[in-house]
Amino acid sequence: MMAAMAALFYFLMIRPQNKARKAMEERLSKLKAGDEVLLSSGFYATIDRVEDKYIYLKLGSSVIKARRSAVVALANEAAPEQN
Repeated sequence: MMAAMAALFYFLMIRPQNKARKAMEERLSKLKAGDEVLLSSGFYATIDRVEDKYIYLKLGSSVIKARRSAVVALANEAAPEQN
């Protein structure tokens, strides 16, 4: 009985979260200059250049530095739903 509950917990909670995390990591690894992205703050910005942990974004006439993890989605994709 406990094994069945553990398996149910894994397939309903842990596995989908791991799949979503891997998909986001893959998306972040493919970012390149010129991509328009949606940030966690709600701003849309265009990538100016990409470094290992950081990206430089054009917001209007300014260029700002942000962590890659601040990117929620590419602008042409639907933003992931928050639970």
